Amino acid sequence: MAKHRKTQHYRRIVVAAVAIGTVGVPSVALACSDWPYGGTDRADVASTSTPHPSEHHGHRHHHRHHRNGHPHTATPQATASPTHRATAHPSTGTKTTAPKPRTTPAPSAPTPTPTPAATASSATARVVQLVNAERAKVGCHPLTVNAELTKAAQAHSADMAAHQNMSHTGSDGSSPGDRITRAGYSWSAYGENVAYGYATPEQVMNGWMNSPGHRANILNCSYKEIGVGLAQPGSYWTQDFGTAR
Repeated sequence: MAKHRKTQHYRRIVVAAVAIGTVGVPSVALACSDWPYGGTDRADVASTSTPHPSEHHGHRHHHRHHRNGHPHTATPQATASPTHRATAHPSTGTKTTAPKPRTTPAPSAPTPTPTPAATASSATARVVQLVNAERAKVGCHPLTVNAELTKAAQAHSADMAAHQNMSHTGSDGSSPGDRITRAGYSWSAYGENVAYGYATPEQVMNGWMNSPGHRANILNCSYKEIGVGLAQPGSYWTQDFGTAR
């Protein structure tokens, strides 16, 4: 049984799930939020997008029992690059003997430095930019990055990646509120979005914005701060939103 703060007995937990992916690359997301003055119910909604028609199922559970996300195995479709073999074609003709000129070897060109892949810090910073761009469209103030929320989000992404399990419940049974509090953030309200299988900030934000539950967290004008985490393998993303006491 997940651990809950006493204040959660009179807060309303809202959870949504969505699965949006391309062939061979499943992507899944979950959202939850904690609101004052509400009930104690929680809704889970799941949907799958595939090239073929699929059924969409909805489930409703008591908030004390959270359905763990079942990881999907992403099998990237490797594209075989054609191998080109260079074949030397000798030329024929009359051979002429000539003195060989003395040549000075040209200086070797510097080895180009490969462009590094996007790091977690740059990717998460980009997510914050995209979040604030969406909030600006509806008149919400921009969220500021909070160190404690970032710590909680990154730790949860690492935990999900280590156990290959997308869930709002940590491997130690913790709830989002537990983890945010443990990171040192004193909250009056919080929300959390999680996802996996999205390779870029733009892709995961597109997935979240196309899910009502995740979109509601992103566009909630009551939230003031945010922390974003990303961990590998599997591209496990976490957004933690908060309003401090």
